Amino acid sequence: MTKGKATLIGFTAVLMWSLLALFTIGSAPVPPLMLNAICFGIGGLIGLVWTARQGFGVLRGISWKVYAFGTLGLFGYHFLYFTAFRLSPTAETGLIAYLWPLFIVLLSGLLPGERLRTPHVVGALIAFAGAAVIVLGRGDEGSGSALGLALAFVCAVTWAGYSVVSRRLGAVPTESVTVFCLATAALSVVAHLALEETVWPETPLGWAAVLALGIGPVGAAFFTWDIGMKRGDIQLLGVASYAAPLLSTLALVTAGIAKPTWTIALAAVLIAGGAALAAKASARKDQ
Repeated sequence: MTKGKATLIGFTAVLMWSLLALFTIGSAPVPPLMLNAICFGIGGLIGLVWTARQGFGVLRGISWKVYAFGTLGLFGYHFLYFTAFRLSPTAETGLIAYLWPLFIVLLSGLLPGERLRTPHVVGALIAFAGAAVIVLGRGDEGSGSALGLALAFVCAVTWAGYSVVSRRLGAVPTESVTVFCLATAALSVVAHLALEETVWPETPLGWAAVLALGIGPVGAAFFTWDIGMKRGDIQLLGVASYAAPLLSTLALVTAGIAKPTWTIALAAVLIAGGAALAAKASARKDQ
């Protein structure tokens, strides 16, 4: 697999994550940890079908430390994300949580064989400004708290760390994500039973939204992201990830849930400009 193809495969995760908000709204009133358990369970089943093609023997030679790392990465990020928004349901919380693409770009410079150029950093900052326009433009959704903001920051660091360290695990087959998803589903069940009340979807549309989440944004996306992180252009993917909040907003506008505003156009220019700058830097890096 070429680096360019792996990068494109990785970007499909960003496209799937752009539907996360739309499907999450449609899945109401299912509580977040219960939703996490169902969706990761679906994602794990998809992974089992995919792994069966190669044979389950591919999973036996993988260290338990890798499985622990992947499970903590997936479960830890989502648990921190949900908890942060429970404590501080504000636009600022969302913006801090969206620091992870910038952190991926910065941390990638520590990886062997990777060259972090100034345009990568500048492009990431420009794209982050575009995300800020989108997120802050929505306004506050409630009262904030220092603890919630702190957890959002830890959440961003957690996902960036998971993504970058995945690069160091390039020899580990992507099929390992199957175990990550199933273990995350199991942990989410435990957390749900301890912290939440069980509430199932109320309509066929709600069930469809839950199924769509499990198939895409909280399922297949983690497999394609793993391929992108291990074999693709990690800096370019980091910057391109800022397309997620923009595309998410456009999906909500298309569905009639949100209204189009001038901030969407401004964000599109900033995010596209930042991604173009990073892509140009990556092209020079590969020459």
